Amino acid sequence: MRIISGTRKGRKLVDWEEKGIRPMRDFVRSALFNIIADLVPDARFLDLFCGTGSVGLEALSRGARECAFIDRSAVACGITRRNLEKLGLLAQAQVLQADFLAGIDHFARRGRRFELAFVGPPYGKGLAAAALARIGAGDVLAPDAVVVTEISKQDKVAADYGVLTRIDRRGYGDNVLVFYRASLSPPVGRNGTIG
Repeated sequence: MRIISGTRKGRKLVDWEEKGIRPMRDFVRSALFNIIADLVPDARFLDLFCGTGSVGLEALSRGARECAFIDRSAVACGITRRNLEKLGLLAQAQVLQADFLAGIDHFARRGRRFELAFVGPPYGKGLAAAALARIGAGDVLAPDAVVVTEISKQDKVAADYGVLTRIDRRGYGDNVLVFYRASLSPPVGRNGTIG
């Protein structure tokens, strides 16, 4: 697995053997960042259920100002830290080993706000909907923040969660990316599209 674009383009991520970690497939990650490309530079990025950290690492390579990585797995957090170190990105990152609710609460208490958030939980457990419901409270989101979740075709998520409103949905084989925008201030753009 490699970084697709940006300052670390082509750099290989560390190998791992943990079976429970499912990194985003390269072609889906490429599609995601093609869609949000204009929003990434200088953004504060949240990678929730970070696994190997590949999504947040891609964001940092493409110019995100900083990235917070959250995962309850000590192994996943260790892989993410090793990747950050290997790519020379530790100074722009924070890795928090925590359940997603505790992790979001941690950043909310500290007044952290993110322009972009990615939610990539294990499939089939209802975690995407639960995480979106918590993020939809709005206390970790910047105005007009965009939140993206990756789910399987069988998983269901609602059109709205608190301040979040679905603005797009894209399918890639068995993977689906669902995009939400936070309505913490007047929306940018007339037709609800990203960018």
